[in-house]
Amino acid sequence: MLRNHRSRQGASKCALPLLTVCAALAAPVTAQAQVTLDVIGPHEYDLPVGFEPFNVFVQYAAFQNGARVWDGSGDDRRAAAKTRTIVGLSKYVRFWSPESNPNIGLAYEVILPEVGVRNDATNSSASGIGDPLTGPAIWYKPTPNSTLGFQTFFQVPVGNQDVGGGDGWKNLSSLFWDVQFDRVSYTADAGFVFFGKSTAADARPATLFHTNHRLGYKLSDAVQPFIALDYERQGRWTNRATGAEVAASHETTAGIGVMFSYYGNQSITVRYSRGVSGESHGLTDSFNLKYAYAW
Repeated sequence: MLRNHRSRQGASKCALPLLTVCAALAAPVTAQAQVTLDVIGPHEYDLPVGFEPFNVFVQYAAFQNGARVWDGSGDDRRAAAKTRTIVGLSKYVRFWSPESNPNIGLAYEVILPEVGVRNDATNSSASGIGDPLTGPAIWYKPTPNSTLGFQTFFQVPVGNQDVGGGDGWKNLSSLFWDVQFDRVSYTADAGFVFFGKSTAADARPATLFHTNHRLGYKLSDAVQPFIALDYERQGRWTNRATGAEVAASHETTAGIGVMFSYYGNQSITVRYSRGVSGESHGLTDSFNLKYAYAW
């Protein structure tokens, strides 16, 4: 929780807002792992209205062990090529509440992915900058302890092709909501990823649906453990470049983590997540870090 930004209405606290999107760096394939937007944490959408403008910088890091996959029957199998992936997301967000309508909040953000992939089977690695993302968000508070909003981001295909960049435009749009109780917090979203034409596949991948949920319990102002539940599903589509049909895929993941808040304007969140069911999808086995600083 931020406590150093005062609203025009005299409120003394402002939520630490961490709007985000995942590093959707390439057209989905059957070995894709980690669910879209699974980087969110507790209080992700606990956002203020009627506040003075402020800024947030967030650095995310995700370490994914790609040793296992879900096959087409939903069984957990060893991956044909074991990979280890590190994805970083560097994000700047500007927040403001319009003077003409202080009952809503607005944000605009720019996100730059950094990616490193290690393939154990071929003893090779690749690293580079992924496709950047940018877009706005808008929200209001139906009650003093709840938030409802919408966010939309465009992913621009200018990243390094060695890490899946530069293949096609994407749009990530979702509704988000948050409810705060005395010690319990619930924050979540649900949305879609719409794909432009993939250069590599000479086709437009099927639309992807995702939803992400975080339920936290505040032990103190500084420490909040939480549980995570994430899900995504993508329909079947055809890769015209190869003539191969890409099977429909889905995965459900569960995780546990803890958020540490300090100095009133900073936080560090750690989380471990693992896939619990899926089909034709990489099996998530990831350790996630997030650092946020607001000023």
